Amino acid sequence: MKRDFDLIVFDWDGTLMDSEAKIVSCMTAAALDAGIPDPGAQAIRRIIGLGLTEAIEALLPEVDAPRRRLVVERYREHFLHHDRTESTLFPGVADGLAALTRAGYRLAVATGKARRGLDRVLEQTGTGQVFCATRCADEAFSKPHPQMLCDILAQTEVAPGHALMVGDTVYDLEMARNAGVPGLAVSYGVHPREQLLEYAPLACLDSFREVRAWLA
Repeated sequence: MKRDFDLIVFDWDGTLMDSEAKIVSCMTAAALDAGIPDPGAQAIRRIIGLGLTEAIEALLPEVDAPRRRLVVERYREHFLHHDRTESTLFPGVADGLAALTRAGYRLAVATGKARRGLDRVLEQTGTGQVFCATRCADEAFSKPHPQMLCDILAQTEVAPGHALMVGDTVYDLEMARNAGVPGLAVSYGVHPREQLLEYAPLACLDSFREVRAWLA
Protein backbone atom coordinates (compact mmCIF):
# COMPACT_ATOMS: atom_id res chain seq x y z
CA MET A 1 0.00 0.00 0.00
CA LYS A 2 1.29 3.46 -0.86
CA ARG A 3 1.74 5.96 1.92
CA ASP A 4 0.39 9.49 2.08
CA PHE A 5 3.10 12.10 1.58
CA ASP A 6 3.06 15.81 2.28
CA LEU A 7 6.33 16.68 0.55
CA ILE A 8 7.83 15.31 -2.68
CA VAL A 9 11.53 16.07 -3.16
CA PHE A 10 12.86 15.66 -6.70
CA ASP A 11 16.35 15.30 -8.01
CA TRP A 12 16.84 17.55 -11.06
CA ASP A 13 19.24 16.13 -13.69
CA GLY A 14 17.97 12.80 -14.99
CA THR A 15 14.70 13.03 -13.04
CA LEU A 16 13.05 16.27 -14.14
CA MET A 17 15.42 17.41 -16.89
CA ASP A 18 17.01 15.40 -19.69
CA SER A 19 20.47 16.92 -19.33
CA GLU A 20 22.68 13.85 -19.66
CA ALA A 21 24.01 14.78 -23.13
CA LYS A 22 24.93 18.31 -22.02
CA ILE A 23 26.70 17.09 -18.88
CA VAL A 24 28.69 14.52 -20.87
CA SER A 25 29.61 17.12 -23.49
CA CYS A 26 30.77 19.68 -20.91
CA MET A 27 32.72 17.17 -18.84
CA THR A 28 34.47 15.82 -21.92
CA ALA A 29 35.43 19.33 -23.04
CA ALA A 30 36.61 20.27 -19.53
CA ALA A 31 38.86 17.22 -19.29
CA LEU A 32 40.39 17.94 -22.68
CA ASP A 33 40.98 21.57 -21.67
CA ALA A 34 42.98 20.28 -18.69
CA GLY A 35 45.02 17.95 -20.86
CA ILE A 36 43.26 14.82 -19.64
CA PRO A 37 42.12 12.09 -22.05
CA ASP A 38 38.40 11.77 -22.66
CA PRO A 39 37.08 9.73 -19.68
CA GLY A 40 34.25 8.39 -21.82
CA ALA A 41 30.49 8.90 -21.74
CA GLN A 42 29.78 5.76 -19.71
CA ALA A 43 32.13 6.80 -16.91
CA ILE A 44 30.70 10.33 -16.89
CA ARG A 45 27.13 9.04 -16.66
CA ARG A 46 28.03 7.08 -13.53
CA ILE A 47 28.98 10.23 -11.59
CA ILE A 48 25.99 12.39 -12.63
CA GLY A 49 24.12 13.35 -9.48
CA LEU A 50 27.12 14.04 -7.28
CA GLY A 51 28.29 17.57 -6.51
CA LEU A 52 30.70 18.80 -9.17
CA THR A 53 33.86 18.57 -7.04
CA GLU A 54 32.92 15.12 -5.75
CA ALA A 55 31.94 13.97 -9.25
CA ILE A 56 35.32 14.94 -10.70
CA GLU A 57 37.17 13.31 -7.80
CA ALA A 58 35.26 10.10 -8.48
CA LEU A 59 35.74 10.38 -12.25
CA LEU A 60 39.44 11.25 -12.19
CA PRO A 61 40.90 9.73 -8.99
CA GLU A 62 44.37 9.41 -10.50
CA VAL A 63 44.59 13.09 -11.52
CA ASP A 64 46.32 15.54 -9.19
CA ALA A 65 44.25 18.08 -7.24
CA PRO A 66 45.31 21.20 -9.22
CA ARG A 67 44.23 19.65 -12.52
CA ARG A 68 40.96 18.44 -10.99
CA ARG A 69 40.29 22.02 -9.86
CA LEU A 70 40.97 23.15 -13.42
CA VAL A 71 38.42 20.62 -14.68
CA VAL A 72 35.87 22.04 -12.23
CA GLU A 73 36.50 25.57 -13.51
CA ARG A 74 36.40 24.58 -17.16
CA TYR A 75 33.23 22.50 -16.70
CA ARG A 76 31.42 25.48 -15.21
CA GLU A 77 32.63 27.69 -18.04
CA HIS A 78 31.44 25.25 -20.72
CA PHE A 79 28.11 24.55 -18.98
CA LEU A 80 27.18 28.18 -18.36
CA HIS A 81 28.64 29.93 -21.39
CA HIS A 82 29.86 27.78 -24.27
CA ASP A 83 28.09 24.47 -24.66
CA ARG A 84 24.92 24.61 -26.77
CA THR A 85 23.67 21.07 -26.19
CA GLU A 86 19.94 21.32 -25.55
CA SER A 87 18.48 20.22 -22.23
CA THR A 88 14.71 19.97 -21.83
CA LEU A 89 12.28 18.77 -19.21
CA PHE A 90 11.29 15.15 -19.65
CA PRO A 91 7.85 14.59 -21.23
CA GLY A 92 5.04 15.22 -18.78
CA VAL A 93 7.15 17.06 -16.19
CA ALA A 94 5.79 20.59 -16.58
CA ASP A 95 2.15 19.50 -16.52
CA GLY A 96 2.86 16.86 -13.90
CA LEU A 97 4.45 19.27 -11.43
CA ALA A 98 1.53 21.65 -11.80
CA ALA A 99 -0.94 18.80 -11.28
CA LEU A 100 0.85 17.56 -8.17
CA THR A 101 0.76 21.08 -6.73
CA ARG A 102 -2.97 21.31 -7.43
CA ALA A 103 -3.41 17.95 -5.72
CA GLY A 104 -1.98 19.44 -2.52
CA TYR A 105 1.59 18.16 -2.57
CA ARG A 106 4.42 20.45 -1.56
CA LEU A 107 7.34 20.06 -3.96
CA ALA A 108 11.07 20.56 -3.48
CA VAL A 109 14.38 19.93 -5.27
CA ALA A 110 17.60 18.39 -3.92
CA THR A 111 20.26 18.45 -6.62
CA GLY A 112 23.93 17.99 -7.31
CA LYS A 113 23.80 21.21 -9.33
CA ALA A 114 25.25 24.43 -7.94
CA ARG A 115 22.85 27.19 -6.91
CA ARG A 116 23.71 29.30 -9.95
CA GLY A 117 22.97 26.43 -12.30
CA LEU A 118 19.71 25.46 -10.64
CA ASP A 119 18.40 29.02 -10.54
CA ARG A 120 19.20 29.33 -14.22
CA VAL A 121 17.24 26.23 -15.28
CA LEU A 122 14.34 27.06 -12.96
CA GLU A 123 14.04 30.41 -14.73
CA GLN A 124 14.46 28.88 -18.18
CA THR A 125 11.77 26.27 -17.58
CA GLY A 126 9.40 28.51 -15.64
CA THR A 127 9.13 25.94 -12.86
CA GLY A 128 10.65 27.87 -9.97
CA GLN A 129 7.30 28.88 -8.52
CA VAL A 130 6.14 25.29 -7.95
CA PHE A 131 8.91 24.44 -5.47
CA CYS A 132 8.65 25.48 -1.82
CA ALA A 133 12.29 24.61 -1.12
CA THR A 134 15.45 23.85 -3.10
CA ARG A 135 18.89 22.73 -1.98
CA CYS A 136 22.10 22.46 -4.00
CA ALA A 137 25.44 20.72 -3.65
CA ASP A 138 27.33 23.97 -3.06
CA GLU A 139 25.09 24.68 -0.05
CA ALA A 140 25.42 21.31 1.66
CA PHE A 141 27.39 18.08 1.57
CA SER A 142 27.05 16.21 -1.72
CA LYS A 143 24.74 13.25 -2.10
CA PRO A 144 24.61 10.60 -0.70
CA HIS A 145 25.12 12.59 2.50
CA PRO A 146 21.65 13.38 3.93
CA GLN A 147 22.22 17.08 4.63
CA MET A 148 20.33 18.41 1.60
CA LEU A 149 17.25 16.40 2.50
CA CYS A 150 17.55 17.18 6.20
CA ASP A 151 17.79 20.90 5.44
CA ILE A 152 14.65 20.72 3.28
CA LEU A 153 12.77 18.80 5.97
CA ALA A 154 13.76 21.38 8.58
CA GLN A 155 12.74 24.28 6.33
CA THR A 156 9.35 22.77 5.49
CA GLU A 157 8.77 21.26 8.96
CA VAL A 158 7.89 17.88 7.44
CA ALA A 159 8.78 14.64 9.22
CA PRO A 160 10.97 12.19 7.24
CA GLY A 161 8.19 9.61 7.01
CA HIS A 162 5.87 12.12 5.34
CA ALA A 163 8.37 13.06 2.62
CA LEU A 164 9.35 11.16 -0.53
CA MET A 165 12.61 11.42 -2.49
CA VAL A 166 12.32 10.83 -6.24
CA GLY A 167 15.52 10.25 -8.19
CA ASP A 168 17.29 8.43 -11.00
CA THR A 169 20.55 7.51 -9.25
CA VAL A 170 21.73 5.39 -6.38
CA TYR A 171 23.04 8.62 -4.83
CA ASP A 172 19.45 9.88 -4.53
CA LEU A 173 18.22 6.65 -2.99
CA GLU A 174 21.16 6.35 -0.61
CA MET A 175 20.67 9.96 0.49
CA ALA A 176 17.01 9.21 1.15
CA ARG A 177 17.92 6.13 3.16
CA ASN A 178 20.47 8.11 5.16
CA ALA A 179 17.83 10.75 5.97
CA GLY A 180 15.14 8.22 6.89
CA VAL A 181 13.04 9.26 3.89
CA PRO A 182 11.30 6.76 1.56
CA GLY A 183 12.69 6.66 -1.98
CA LEU A 184 11.04 6.36 -5.37
CA ALA A 185 13.25 5.50 -8.35
CA VAL A 186 12.89 6.41 -12.01
CA SER A 187 14.50 4.23 -14.67
CA TYR A 188 14.73 6.79 -17.49
CA GLY A 189 17.76 8.63 -16.07
CA VAL A 190 21.42 7.67 -15.82
CA HIS A 191 21.60 4.64 -13.51
CA PRO A 192 20.21 1.27 -14.62
CA ARG A 193 17.15 -0.27 -13.04
CA GLU A 194 19.06 -3.17 -11.51
CA GLN A 195 21.30 -0.78 -9.57
CA LEU A 196 18.35 1.27 -8.36
CA LEU A 197 16.45 -1.80 -7.17
CA GLU A 198 19.35 -2.71 -4.87
CA TYR A 199 18.23 0.22 -2.68
CA ALA A 200 14.66 -1.13 -2.34
CA PRO A 201 12.73 1.92 -3.58
CA LEU A 202 8.97 1.91 -3.13
CA ALA A 203 8.75 1.55 -6.92
CA CYS A 204 10.89 2.01 -10.03
CA LEU A 205 8.95 3.85 -12.72
CA ASP A 206 9.63 4.30 -16.42
CA SER A 207 8.34 7.83 -17.10
CA PHE A 208 7.36 10.98 -15.25
CA ARG A 209 3.77 10.34 -16.24
CA GLU A 210 4.02 7.09 -14.27
CA VAL A 211 5.38 9.05 -11.30
CA ARG A 212 2.37 11.35 -11.46
CA ALA A 213 -0.03 8.42 -11.72
CA TRP A 214 1.68 6.55 -8.86
CA LEU A 215 1.32 9.59 -6.58
CA ALA A 216 -2.32 9.99 -7.58
